[in-house]
Amino acid sequence: MFKKTSTTIQHNLFTSSQNLLSGKSLKIYDNQQQWHNVFRNQVTMRIDEDIFRPLYSNGTGSPNAPIRTMIAMMVLKEAEGLSDQKLFEDCRFNMLTRSAIGLLKMDDTVPAQSTYYLFRKLIDQYAKENKENLLDLVFSKLSKDQSVEFDVSGKRIRMDSKLIGSNIAWMSRYELVHETLRLFYKTIHKSNKLSPDLKEQLDALLKMKAQNVVYTLTREDVKTRFKQLGTLIDVLLACFSKDKSEAYDTLKKVFEQQFEVDKPKVVTRKKEDISSKSIQSPHDTDCHYRNKDGNKVKGYSINVTESCDDDKELNLIGSVNVKVVTTSDVEFFEQDIKKAQEVFPDKTKDVHADGAYHSPENQLFCETNDIDLHLHAIQGAKGRYKLEKLKDILTIYDTYTSQYKCVTKTKSKNNEDKWRIKTENGYRYFTQKDIDTALVRKKIEQTPIEILQKRNNVEATIFQIGYHFSNGKSKYRGLNRHQMWANIRCIWVNFVRILKYLGASMQKIKTSTLLAAIFLIIRLFMEKFKPNRSTILVYNPKYLLLRFRLQKNNLYAF
Repeated sequence: MFKKTSTTIQHNLFTSSQNLLSGKSLKIYDNQQQWHNVFRNQVTMRIDEDIFRPLYSNGTGSPNAPIRTMIAMMVLKEAEGLSDQKLFEDCRFNMLTRSAIGLLKMDDTVPAQSTYYLFRKLIDQYAKENKENLLDLVFSKLSKDQSVEFDVSGKRIRMDSKLIGSNIAWMSRYELVHETLRLFYKTIHKSNKLSPDLKEQLDALLKMKAQNVVYTLTREDVKTRFKQLGTLIDVLLACFSKDKSEAYDTLKKVFEQQFEVDKPKVVTRKKEDISSKSIQSPHDTDCHYRNKDGNKVKGYSINVTESCDDDKELNLIGSVNVKVVTTSDVEFFEQDIKKAQEVFPDKTKDVHADGAYHSPENQLFCETNDIDLHLHAIQGAKGRYKLEKLKDILTIYDTYTSQYKCVTKTKSKNNEDKWRIKTENGYRYFTQKDIDTALVRKKIEQTPIEILQKRNNVEATIFQIGYHFSNGKSKYRGLNRHQMWANIRCIWVNFVRILKYLGASMQKIKTSTLLAAIFLIIRLFMEKFKPNRSTILVYNPKYLLLRFRLQKNNLYAF
């Protein structure tokens, strides 16, 4: 039966960490502004364990370690890019790390490694089965609570995206089919359904590694073996159609994407007929392929939305979304604004994004929800013609000839309004979409540079999130695990911002306290008085500083 762990920490006279420290070490350990204490209060103790109740409701028992401790460990692992070995070492012997994850007594035990790995596995399985990532809910709730506490508005937000490569090797078509077949054959090689002849053919083709085949055989030999693999896979799929498994489903998808059946033959598909959304590796079937401005990536796209309010010193990430790499920025826009709206307390009024997020649908969404969209630019080259529409009258200005063109309004086959002008090569037609795009370009040109620059800092956020990924390639495989990583990493980025904000706020309080005390000292000494024993004590600077620290509620009145 699922049971939440207590949020109350019971100290012990003999095992309390404070009893092992003294002097400056104890002062740093007890300082509530130090990172480990802030992390415990703002992250660890705020994690709602009830979110994970579904993982333990079907006869799986209760977790044998505090869930908030395991999630805090995940955050610290991604914070410094630690290995699992280093993470558990720090959690066992580093007093600041133990304090951060809520282990304040020396006899508090660290979760077993098997428990930690099983917990991560359960989150991944639940996400696959229910299409819901529980760590995404944890991040949203944490960010919402932090936004309310620190008065983060969210009226103005900004977003940006980044491509992230999956932890897979780049494969040729032959290597992909060869490796997928090898993994499937590994699960059924002892099956009675395999005839001796079929087994012999498979052993002969798969005895060499796929990479060795590609680099040692000629191009024609590789093509011949590729066709042989397709024929064998067709036979295997028919033979094991009733014994379905994850390996079988992967093999079937790869076969359908790489081959087509022209009975009785199996024919190789042309390279140009294969979609970029096809499987790129049997080790990560969620992974797609994309070539974005020469940046070739097999992996995923991460989109981050954060607040950027003018009158707030603290801005937090409100939404992070990971999808397959073929997802365009346009598809993130509406969904991520709605997710951010659930986190930030105030309604979104302004959105800052680059031109990749522009589309008529997104413009309509902003108009419907009274949102002012500030685009940095629009994809595509600047057009030759400037369009302006007043009511139903369209004027077109030719920037090449510096003349206004004669415009004729017509109807399309779908009975939609169109406008045409006569050019050197015939007629040029304009649709309502062209007019809307021209209006957006004009709006961008008229937007002050300081407004457009508000989007720029989100690029630094993107950089910080993927800081530990060398060459833009992650350590994980699968869409769900990348979403888990993104949520955890954003929890850490928000924590660092809160830590710096609290430090700056404390420094301001100290400065204002000192200035107020100095002002009072000067004020009192400027008054006329007769020095005596009592007034010497009253006007002693050390005495005044001590008094005003104890009575700082009245300090701001001066």
